[in-house]
Amino acid sequence: MHLSLAAVDLGAESGRVAHVEFDGRSLSLNIVRRFLHSPEEVAGRLRWNIPFLWSEIQQGLRSLGQTTEVKSVGVDTFGVDYGLFTSTGELIENPVTYREEPRRRAFDDVLKTISPETLYRQTGTQVAPINTVFALAADQALRPELFTETSHFLMLADIFHHMLSHTTATEYTMVSTSGLFDMVEKEWAWDLIDSLAIPRHIFPNVVQPGTRLGKIRGELATGGLREAEVIIPAAHDTASAVVTIDQRGPASMFISSGTWSLVGVVTPTPVVTDATFALNLTNEAGYPDNIRLIRNLMGLWMVQECRRYWAEQGQVMDYSELAEWAAKEEPLVSMVDPADNAFLAPGNMPQRIQDYCRQAGYPVPESPAQIIRTIIDSLAMSYRITAEDLQSVTGQPIDCVRVVGGGINNTLLQQATADATGLPVITGATEATVLGNAIVQLIALGELGSTAEGWDVVQDSIEERTYQPKNHQLYSDKAEEFRQLTKRASSK
Repeated sequence: MHLSLAAVDLGAESGRVAHVEFDGRSLSLNIVRRFLHSPEEVAGRLRWNIPFLWSEIQQGLRSLGQTTEVKSVGVDTFGVDYGLFTSTGELIENPVTYREEPRRRAFDDVLKTISPETLYRQTGTQVAPINTVFALAADQALRPELFTETSHFLMLADIFHHMLSHTTATEYTMVSTSGLFDMVEKEWAWDLIDSLAIPRHIFPNVVQPGTRLGKIRGELATGGLREAEVIIPAAHDTASAVVTIDQRGPASMFISSGTWSLVGVVTPTPVVTDATFALNLTNEAGYPDNIRLIRNLMGLWMVQECRRYWAEQGQVMDYSELAEWAAKEEPLVSMVDPADNAFLAPGNMPQRIQDYCRQAGYPVPESPAQIIRTIIDSLAMSYRITAEDLQSVTGQPIDCVRVVGGGINNTLLQQATADATGLPVITGATEATVLGNAIVQLIALGELGSTAEGWDVVQDSIEERTYQPKNHQLYSDKAEEFRQLTKRASSK
């Protein structure tokens, strides 16, 4: 038996259309189309170019359909961003991005009238400027008339499922990142929505991952795509990635490593307590019907932005070169708090890191190697304190760290993570989101009976690598110092 699926994975820096073939035992993966993308500034707001993204997705799917009979297709994306639609199903304008300045201003304005604790208690979601709630609040403040022409809003992955199937549905794992959904009651946080004066009618019904939306419609429904069914996977990319992580072995903390680092544990139900609020841990929906208790940390964004800035200055270096040079530098000479909002926006990232170190009293990293080493050590330390915090609120030990996503290719970061946490680090699938996307499609089609069967398939499809701690004491000696850095940011 050979079954072909299409899995579309859209990240904040790049996207891909993948052909995933299932032979009854393992998955093989071929990237049909890969593309870079970035937001565009329009009238002072950063927006995603949906027509460009849709064109790239269509080209990838058409290319696949020319040679392959495709059984189904599903899309996963990053969370929090959304589009507004008219009653005829037209996207009113390109979605704003989570890095835009008005969203951060709205964050401050909302917190003047609604306390962070109230927000957290009503949703179970980490109170962070990137959340959907603050973008909608920004829209309401800047352009209240916009909602008069809005029939409904859809999260980013839902926009592409709408384009593929001509149906309207928003998916559970996506809305769990919005800061507008009550994770305990599993419904929109209506009291919060009312308090922000956002009209109730724009919030659509929420469907579960694995929902079958019907066949592809429109111009794509030709050739090998003619009978392809649109199936919503775990549409938030982290939820799809975590589907690939076997939960049957030693208790693990997962890291979905890419532009962001999503660091957490899987729990059966939301954990919404004074302790999780104080630690700013968030409850996001997983598959099937579980919760990812996580901390949303800065990932390799800082490295990506440094590399982009240096390239603009004429210093073109690839990621492997930067990691190789950084590995030769002394560890933990300087540290930054990756969660500080100073590092959120695009721009001169090396300068911001240097300014932070100067203000914190650390030696200022000068060379690219020193700057990258500072980022890597700081990320590893942030994983360490997250592991400690997760153990404290769940009462469950963590025996290992499982890492998936493109970040596993940064071997320096994986070794630093093992050293910082004192735990073995096991790397899994690089294309974890694509494989997890496909696993949910296969379960929906009845080709797999459970996620446990999916884990067996993933094990037969990838090669794992384990990093053992080598320099744990050095990182332990710096752990309290790093916690003080994080407290400095939270007290600003």
